[in-house]
Order: sequence, then C-alpha cells, then structure tokens
Amino acid sequence: MLRRPEAINALTLGMLEDLTRIFTDFRSDTKISMVILQGAGARGFCAGGDIKDFHAAVSSGEHQRFLELLRLEFALDEMIANYPKPVITMVHGLCMGGGIGLASHASIRITTPEARFALPEARIGYSPDVGSTLLMARAPGHVGEYLALTGTSFTGADAVELGFADMMVSQDRFEEIFEALPDFDSMPAAEIAAGIEVLFGFFAASPLASQQPWIDAAFCAPTVPEIIQRLSTMRHPAAAEALAAIQANSPTSLHCALGAVRAARTEDHLRSALDRELRVAEYLMYRGDLTEGIRAQVIDKDRSPRWSPLTVDPATEREIAALITVEQ
Repeated sequence: MLRRPEAINALTLGMLEDLTRIFTDFRSDTKISMVILQGAGARGFCAGGDIKDFHAAVSSGEHQRFLELLRLEFALDEMIANYPKPVITMVHGLCMGGGIGLASHASIRITTPEARFALPEARIGYSPDVGSTLLMARAPGHVGEYLALTGTSFTGADAVELGFADMMVSQDRFEEIFEALPDFDSMPAAEIAAGIEVLFGFFAASPLASQQPWIDAAFCAPTVPEIIQRLSTMRHPAAAEALAAIQANSPTSLHCALGAVRAARTEDHLRSALDRELRVAEYLMYRGDLTEGIRAQVIDKDRSPRWSPLTVDPATEREIAALITVEQ
C-alpha cells in the first residue's frame, strides 16, 4: 500500500527505497504467491513523483542526486514488469507519471472507470518517463503522441483501450477481489486476470476511441510544427483544445516527448525506453524550462511559464535527436 494520502501518494525517495526492498524480499519468499499494490486515501493511486522535491534538487544544483532517484525508480518499474510472481495493481482516482510506472507495468492491471490517468510532463518542461513512452508507443494509432504532447488526462476506460490497464472494476468491489484471491493461489497471472475479469469486471466505452480518426490525422505528422499546423486547420472542437494544450507546453519538452515515443515504437523494449528516458531527463534537468515549469505550475501556480526558447532551433533539434537515437 502506498501510504501518503495527503499528497495523493506522491513518491519520495524513501517510498521508492521501501518498495524496492519489499519487492526484492517478496520475490524469494516462498510464502508469498502474489503481490497487490494500492494507493491509500480517496483521492487516488499515485500522483507521480514529488515535484517539489524535484524542483528543490534541480534548482540547488543537486542534479546527480535526483538522477540517482530516477535510476532507482526506473529499476523498480523494470522489476515490476519482469517480476516472477503475479503483481496486481488496483488504480482508483488519480494516477499520474510515476504512478503509471508502478501501475501499468504490472502483470494484472485493474482500474476503476472513474480513474484519471495523465502524463503531463511537458507542462513542466520535462518529458514522459517511467517507461510510459513505450506504453504510449504501443497505444492504437497515434494516440500516444497525442497524450505525450498535450498532457491530456484519460479515463479508466481509455486506459484499458490504450493498453495502460487490463480491466475495469468498480472500486466498491475491490474488497471482494481481495476475498477471492486465495482461490487463485499459485495460478499464472493470465489465469488470475481472466478470473478476476469474469467475476468482477465490466465494460465501459473509451471516450478517446471515438476521437482516434482526427488524432491520427494530426499526430501522424513527422514533426511538432507539422502537427501544430495540421491541428490549426481542423474544425473538430477537440483539435482546438489539443492545439491550445500543445502551445502552452515547453517546446523543448515537446520535441523530446515526440522523439522518445517514436523511438520506443521502433524498438519496443522497456529497458531501451527507460535508458532513453533517463538520457532525456538528464538533458532537461540542466535546462531552464524544468525549474520554470515547476515554478509556474506547482510553486507559484501562476500557470504562466516563460519557456526559453519559445521555439526550438535546429541546433537544439539535433541535440535532442542525438540523445534519443544514440546509445550513450
């Protein structure tokens, strides 16, 4: 259980260390047959990493300390993805950033239909991480690019449609799942998932699925400027909302996010995605947009970040392309 409900279970170094130790210990414990992960409190599963800690580290020159935290977090996400025992994650309320890293790499991923997932990193001058670029790359069509560039939230039904979750269960039935789990003891994860879905799952339509035609038409464009140009000519109301969201985000982050999602689609491997995301994270930590974005969205909350540069020049584009495509 993630137990920091007053902060929607935002992840700290101590929480990541505790989770790493628990998953490591449980892996070899013969008395443990499966692991269940939930978030405490009514507001959500996990709001991601503690952004204020992030800001404090980067603004005080402790970049390497925070990179070590990211390495620990990414290693935990990879451990969950490759865990030898079934890992069941049960998402309610808000699930953002690092919360998606914990929840969506598990072998059995349960969400409520009302849950809200989000990857809003470009809003703070950062780029999606925790293996989310691979999840977005695997989503239908070009919805992954749409999510990465706009930072738009999506529902539990969307999460199932996009591959971030396996099934929907009403939150008031979570306790029933716990009571039924002994019946699934020693079963493979796929059989446990099928059993839970038959007993407790239900269907709800994905709002994003109906929007895929215009999303694909715009977000299949090869570059951020071309995506913006296509959106500006569309008459679909949601296209105007997407355009406004993109134009409010850090231009440097947009280029990083688009490149990372498309590189992940080409390689389709979690370790490669995590390594790439770490390179992007280090690059962005030394740029002003990250501290400025957190200031505007989280510290001062004036929602008016002053991005620098306002547009990405060719030299910066080449830097981004190099760190995304070249192993270092």
